[in-house]
This record gives sequence, structure tokens and C-alpha cells, in this order.
Amino acid sequence: MKIFRSESLVDYSTYTFNYAVYCLKEAKSELPDIYDKGFLPYSNNPDLKEEVYYLARSLRVDLGEFRESSENRRVAKKIIEMNPNFEVLPIEKFDVNEAAFVRFCSHFAEQRFSEPISEKRLKYILNNPSISHIFKFTLKDTAVGYVVAIIEKGTLHYWFAFFSLDHQIYSLGKWMMFSVIKWAAENNLEHVYLGTCYGEKSLYKVRDFKGLRFFDGNKWNADMKLLKQKCKSDKSFVGDVFKQDTDLFLEGLMSI
Repeated sequence: MKIFRSESLVDYSTYTFNYAVYCLKEAKSELPDIYDKGFLPYSNNPDLKEEVYYLARSLRVDLGEFRESSENRRVAKKIIEMNPNFEVLPIEKFDVNEAAFVRFCSHFAEQRFSEPISEKRLKYILNNPSISHIFKFTLKDTAVGYVVAIIEKGTLHYWFAFFSLDHQIYSLGKWMMFSVIKWAAENNLEHVYLGTCYGEKSLYKVRDFKGLRFFDGNKWNADMKLLKQKCKSDKSFVGDVFKQDTDLFLEGLMSI
């Protein structure tokens, strides 16, 4: 892998010179290390030929500490009347370019994604060479959801989820995420990565699962109270955390 930085925002008045941090994947075997360093796959430029990853505040479940929560059990109990099931399909046995599947994913993205996603970008995502499996979910033998996953050694990235919005009383999205995490734990994986964690809308991940850590820019941090504070203040946050409380920041850095 190659880690590189791209010059970003500048505020000379406070001597703040930001650099966005990226990683270029050179081999599939690097994936566990790439995720462990806090990187996630970049998909915003469908013309990009190389696999590039970006550094962000992300969330993972350490499966050695994962336990079913009362919320997990509540969701599972409620949906049981719909005869829920899922299968884990190697990418070689699933046609990601099949028209009905692409339409299904596109419809969900139009309804739920905060930013519009073009068909070109969607197909770029679905054809990412690191994708290894598709989790296919059914209710009463009808396909209602899919999770695009990257699995390598002990690492699973729950990358994109697409599901029917006709079953919202059953918390289908929550059940799918819980099912994947539980499957990973039962299959002796080490970590499940759940993507970025910014803003209050992402806090459902923090409330629902045990064994969580977030990447704080330097390490995987178990302080969920701090993460909740960060998410709640994301919209109003301006500046540099280091400069806002230098002593506290350095104290935390020394513990790494």
C-alpha cells in the first residue's frame, strides 16, 4: 500500500494547514491492514482506475467483545413472523450487473441516500474488485435486501446495504446489519467495519451494537460517550481539535 496526502483547507490565521490522507491499495492481502489503519474505500469518482481509500472517523465492531444487545433481540423477535433468512454468496456466483438488481439498488439509493447517486457511480461501486461477497436477505422467500461486503482474512467491511422500504415496521435495515455482524462472529472473524460515523443520524450504530470502537485519527477508541458528543456537534464544529484542547489531546496521544 502507499499512503499519501492531498493538500486541503487552509486557515493561516490559526496556522491550520489541512491535508486529506489517502491510501492506494496495491494487493488484496493488504485489506485488513488498510482497514485497521482507519481507511475506507473511496467511490466518489467512477473514472478512477486505482483503488483508493480515504481516512475518516469510522466505526468497527471488535467481535471478541460482541454480544447480542436487547435491541438486537427485539428486532430479531419482531421480524421472525416474516420467516427471515439470508445467504452469503461469493461474488463469482452473483451477477452485480443484472438489470433487476441494479434497479433495486438504484431505487433504494434514490430514497435513502443523502446525495444522488448516478447509475455510472452505482455500477462502479458494484464492480469494485475488492468486493468478495453479497449477502442476500429474504422475507417469506422474497428477496428484500442485499449487503455488498468486502471480506479478507479476519476482516469484513459492511460497505453498502440496499433494502426494500416496504417493511419498515420490522426494522429491516437493523436486522440485516445485526445478521451480518452475528454471522461474522460465528465464523470467527475479528472485525466488522461499519463505515463512517458522523452526525446524529449515524448514532443508531452506536446504540445497537456491543464491542464498538471508532477511529479517532490516531487509534481505535472505545469511548462511546466521546463519539456521541462528536456526532452531536459535527454540524457546528469548526477548527482543530488539537488547538482547542492541546493538553488533553496530547495526553490521549501519549497513551497510544
